[in-house]
Amino acid sequence: MEFIAIILFVSILVLILYGFPVAFTLGGLSILYAICFLDPSSFNALPPRIMGVMSNYVLIAVPLFIYMGIMLEKSGLAESLLETMSMLFGRLNGGLAISVVIVGALLAASTGIVGATVITMGLISLPTMLKRGYDPALASGTIASSGTLGQIIPPSVVLVLLGSVLNVSVGDLFKAALIPGLLLVLAYIVFIIFFAQFNPDKAPALTQKEIDAFKSNGYWGKIIKAFLIPFLLIAAVLGSILAGIASPTEAAAVGAFGALILTWTQGKLNMKTLREVMQETTHLTTMVFIILLGATTFTFVFRELGGDYFLISSIEQANLSPTAFLILVMIVVFVAGFFIDFIEIIFIIVPVVTPIFIAFDINLLWIGILLALNLQTSFLTPPFGFSLFYLKGVAPPGVKTIHLYKGIIPFLVIQLVILFVVIRWPGIISII
Repeated sequence: MEFIAIILFVSILVLILYGFPVAFTLGGLSILYAICFLDPSSFNALPPRIMGVMSNYVLIAVPLFIYMGIMLEKSGLAESLLETMSMLFGRLNGGLAISVVIVGALLAASTGIVGATVITMGLISLPTMLKRGYDPALASGTIASSGTLGQIIPPSVVLVLLGSVLNVSVGDLFKAALIPGLLLVLAYIVFIIFFAQFNPDKAPALTQKEIDAFKSNGYWGKIIKAFLIPFLLIAAVLGSILAGIASPTEAAAVGAFGALILTWTQGKLNMKTLREVMQETTHLTTMVFIILLGATTFTFVFRELGGDYFLISSIEQANLSPTAFLILVMIVVFVAGFFIDFIEIIFIIVPVVTPIFIAFDINLLWIGILLALNLQTSFLTPPFGFSLFYLKGVAPPGVKTIHLYKGIIPFLVIQLVILFVVIRWPGIISII
């Protein structure tokens, strides 16, 4: 029976790689295996599990954060932030790239949706960077890596889903992710500064004429408008969670309402925008929850077949240390990220390995941060990184695939270094 559980796991991965719908593959194949190999009475335990998932209060944060992210995408926030930030750092070589990283971090702390951030920043900043003489590889690498910061910087949909699967506090995950996320931002900026110092022709500064033109027309008003409202929104969402005033779900509701107000202040709120945001939110939320229901069915059947006990006993017989098993899981997740989306990884792989981490008495909060960093890294890794696909889809014709691959390598190395730092010094996650 335990061997059948492993066959079920492998069968699902193979079918997903062949392109079958994830949600129906997870749920449908698991039900077929259950009918063939389990006692019919075991099905009595499945409906309560599904209802337990659907009534999970924490998961209400998912549609609210998705709504918040899409609404902010429509608000024009990214355009005003990028314009203002680029002028503030414009005197520096690489200043525009630094601006992209900081705006990516701010958007990550406001939205948490990777695809929307990469596409928005690709459309806005990539043509501008190329026009000003930036190296296409540096420009595309900066945008792709900055756009994925929404995976780790809270509030993040990834962290909400990981908290649900690992059964740890989402608020604690948000706190734990803050320092690793800021370390990534700082490392990106340091790399850009050094690159621009040695290659000034590939990351030129803005001309004084451009900076003077920006300053001549309501300079301080532009800065206040660009920064004040987004910072208030970030403070309301993250500040309320970190201070213990609100739960992540309550903070998500505040963020969704704040995004609505912000879009209104930008003059972008109308019925057309509201309808588009609600349709996209419904589509993404439905996709996530159907996959979640399929994953709940898979986890139930896998454990009823004894798959978790089989894995634990196999690890014990192989005499794998907790560290060796952790490295093995990190490699599997990293490779899986080349081929399948982070949602499928969270709902397929994480529930299978969680009981083993519990058996090893490993801190699941730390595991959650490592998985989030790892999933973010897989978003950037050639040739299948999803962020690279998003950016290539909106890049000008002059930006070739080879530019994306060359540009992302330094940022990928930075990601791996930060991942190693968090593995080596786990106390980083408990500083806040």
